[in-house]
Amino acid sequence: MELKGIHHVSAITANARANKDFYTNILGLRLVKKTVNQDTPSMYHLFYADETGSPGTDLTFFEIPRAGKTYQGNNSISATSLRVPNDKALSYWQERFKRMSVPHEEIKERAGRLTLAFNDFEGQRLILVSDENNKGVKGGTPWGKSPILKEFGIVGLGPSQLTIANIEGTVDLFTNVLGFRKKGQYASSVKGQPDIVVYETGEGGTGAEIHLEHRLDVTEERPGRGSVHHIALRVDNEEEFHAWIDKLNEHNIAHSGFVDRFYFRSVYLKDPNGITIELATDGPGFDIDEELEHLGESLALPPFLEHRREEIEARLKPLD
Repeated sequence: MELKGIHHVSAITANARANKDFYTNILGLRLVKKTVNQDTPSMYHLFYADETGSPGTDLTFFEIPRAGKTYQGNNSISATSLRVPNDKALSYWQERFKRMSVPHEEIKERAGRLTLAFNDFEGQRLILVSDENNKGVKGGTPWGKSPILKEFGIVGLGPSQLTIANIEGTVDLFTNVLGFRKKGQYASSVKGQPDIVVYETGEGGTGAEIHLEHRLDVTEERPGRGSVHHIALRVDNEEEFHAWIDKLNEHNIAHSGFVDRFYFRSVYLKDPNGITIELATDGPGFDIDEELEHLGESLALPPFLEHRREEIEARLKPLD
């Protein structure tokens, strides 16, 4: 029983309309599901992914219109990576960011790969990572109607970086419970801070890594717009999913219990630093209620919310 890698990352936006414009028109991702937060149906939940919404390619956003500014710090998911096919793609993206006034850094090496860090319009911390020599989890297929040249398009989620105060507790969770293994480490970009340590699962590679940054010089993050709410890890099927719940129980780890998200099955837990981690199944998938060619075109609601459609739609502002 082994987790396959990163399933999705869910973040916070204060402006769903501007969010859609940035992630589809600037980054070239496909809006594969326009739905609502199932626990708070008055807010949008938008899913951006590859051509078919493959597991491991989903970057999602909850819209919280009054979300305040994020004050960055410890005990947070402090960077989300997006995979591009090769090193050449990073030069393409660097030029695109310059033309479109997207804040970005220079291309630099992280964990043995070339990367390009940038921010969205709300300060979301993002990193493009090259798949030039990736031998692990395969990426998806870029959206065919994307404004990005297909040979340079985003193919999925790369490593997520967790910035934490209690490194021992998180390492114990990831290695002794979730089955990750240490792969290596690289120097922190902050002078005087410990190396960032890389852990991987499944086939490894860019789609199956967590980077743990132990910071001793910052206070706890105050999340808001531009912060990450949680990270989800891939479980192959529902049978294994129930086995994972059993394993969490064996280790006396508090969790949400089985949650049916309709598009996948989920269980939620927290690491010792309070970071929310989800385990999610690869299926059933986003085409369970929409045809692939029409994903994300209309508001999709899970069956248990369908009877409230009129009420829910009345509260949502159009995205176009």
